[in-house]
Amino acid sequence: MSEGKALDAIDKRILQIVQIDASLAIGEIAHKVGLSQTPCWKRLQRLEQSGFIKRRIAILDQAKLGLGLTVFVAIVVGEHAAETQAKFASDVSSMREVMDLYRMAGDVDYILRVVVPDTASFDSFYKRLTALTPLKSVTSRFALEGIKNETALPILS
Repeated sequence: MSEGKALDAIDKRILQIVQIDASLAIGEIAHKVGLSQTPCWKRLQRLEQSGFIKRRIAILDQAKLGLGLTVFVAIVVGEHAAETQAKFASDVSSMREVMDLYRMAGDVDYILRVVVPDTASFDSFYKRLTALTPLKSVTSRFALEGIKNETALPILS
């Protein structure tokens, strides 16, 4: 795989494997893709260096950590100037409770996924959020049950 070239089937298989379990030894990955260790390691290094693999992480159990409340927050901002939006996005991104932040098209400007221990913690977060800049509206939706939460991207073969 070189810069500008499409991923081949082995590169895609490596990506599928490591996004499910990044802790696998290079020998295990190599075996699963039908390569010896050195060529597999070199491919993995190129995938990292070219930005296909951003980082390797552990996925933690939210409930066991006492973070039992997930809230989806839809925001319509009051000001659409580029510098105001950039500062807002930076400020919100730095809030540790914010797991995901998306700028949207349509009837809302931003969607956040917020994880907190309880409603009192969310209230504290909400007060800090609304103090950042004048907002037209903030709508919070509390998740009752997580049915699917996937981190592995659907890589097409």
